[in-house]
Amino acid sequence: MLVLTVGNGVVGFTLDRELGSFVLTQPDIRIPADTQEFAINTSNMRNWTPAVKRYIDECLAGKTGVREKDFNMRWVASMVADVYRILCRGGIFMYPRDAKHKEGRLRLMYEANPMSFLIEQAGGAATDGDQRILDIKPHALHQRAGVILGSKNEVERVRRYFDEAKAAG
Repeated sequence: MLVLTVGNGVVGFTLDRELGSFVLTQPDIRIPADTQEFAINTSNMRNWTPAVKRYIDECLAGKTGVREKDFNMRWVASMVADVYRILCRGGIFMYPRDAKHKEGRLRLMYEANPMSFLIEQAGGAATDGDQRILDIKPHALHQRAGVILGSKNEVERVRRYFDEAKAAG
């Protein structure tokens, strides 16, 4: 698969081995605004911010919780694979800043920005918790950032939780 955007939507190509070339197989990739899947490395939960912990706790509570629906957790531990799954069927990918990695783990210029651009072009959203990832002004080539991206409504919910946690002090 080759997934591509030139700033006007997202398309997918599949390698045809007999032809030796890529063939357009997905002319308009769109991410559903809502989802029931999330991807996060739970081995870092002891370091999460209150906003991230609140969101994940709500997802894990399922139908009996405040969200009143069951969520599935997926974590491939490869941003490319997790983002591709989100492009195919929706979801949210989170590698947020935390107490241990105050700037985040993923590199802004060559991980967060390219994936955020793809996600936004497919109708999703991407934030570091405080601002849209594509609005972050880089100050270093290897600068790190927190990443929360995917289905628009879920990303906006997490962003709102960051705002509420900040307002609460």
